[in-house]
Amino acid sequence: MDKQKWKNAPQNASADGAFERDTTYIEDRIVADVDKPRASSGKLWPVEPGRYRLMAARACPWAHRTIIARRLLGLEDVISLGLAGPTHDADSWVFDVDPSEKDPVTGLRRLKEAYENRFPDYPEGITVPAIVEVGTNKVVTNWFRQIPVDFNDEWAQFQREGAPDLYPEHLRDEIDQITDRVYKHVNNGVYRCGFAATQQAYDEAYHELWEHMDWLEERLGQQRYLVGNHVTLADIYLYPTLVRFDPVYYGHFKASRTKIAEMPNLRGYLQELFQLPGFGDTTDFTEIKQHYYITHAEVNPTGVVPLGPDLNWLAENHDRGRFGGSPYASGVTEPRPVRDGEQVKNPEPFQR
Repeated sequence: MDKQKWKNAPQNASADGAFERDTTYIEDRIVADVDKPRASSGKLWPVEPGRYRLMAARACPWAHRTIIARRLLGLEDVISLGLAGPTHDADSWVFDVDPSEKDPVTGLRRLKEAYENRFPDYPEGITVPAIVEVGTNKVVTNWFRQIPVDFNDEWAQFQREGAPDLYPEHLRDEIDQITDRVYKHVNNGVYRCGFAATQQAYDEAYHELWEHMDWLEERLGQQRYLVGNHVTLADIYLYPTLVRFDPVYYGHFKASRTKIAEMPNLRGYLQELFQLPGFGDTTDFTEIKQHYYITHAEVNPTGVVPLGPDLNWLAENHDRGRFGGSPYASGVTEPRPVRDGEQVKNPEPFQR
């Protein structure tokens, strides 16, 4: 990791108290029918195979959910994937994991270029995931929560045969309620712990996080998945936080009450998801740890990346079948094998 090429280190932590996430996004959407009114304050772009590239990073939990959804739905042939490296400066995610140190399709070296191609002097954060229009190299949207929904709904015509419905109509209200709660108190809750600037702000965030982690442990002691009898977007939204918890959030973000490995229901739930194609095989623990421990210099100024913990338990047998249900509904098939060039670069022995 060459810090010399960084202009300045990112500043993520709060300067004076509680961490507040910037929730300003480009709320454009890519839709099957641009003439149909949609819930969006932004521009509507037409679904078109090959026109768009999903810019993501293995390290980022918000991007990870879009990578999983794309894979489960089989959209690899119509939406390509560009991967930034795990570390970056305050300016931008950098495409430095390829030998040429640029994205091989767009030629972008820094994601900021795509934002400024459309919005010169773009004033907000340069975030992943982002969808970029191939050819113009302009950012289309970075609305991380809407992208998986639109992959499921708007790209249905181009999904693989046997693709799941990750957002079933009859479960949408419950999925939305659960994911709102998980986002506020767990997905973002770990950040509120890690980036708190005062003891009081940290204490409040810590207790709030663990109130909801205990709620998840109890809920998953009664049912196999968060909502319904099969994997939905609710599970895809929780997984990136859970899989990062023991190697990163437990120590780096001071969320250190209990490890996922020590919570029977969350442990089994995470084991099952990790072992499903699309989840574990899109998870790069090396890049995850490099991102948090190197990029967050205000939390870990030495930049030393831990070698542990032992995560072999993720590949062990679980007992989630005791609840009935199944990962996918009748007629749904597993996604295709990971395509060449999209494998994680640093697989653990238990991932091979």
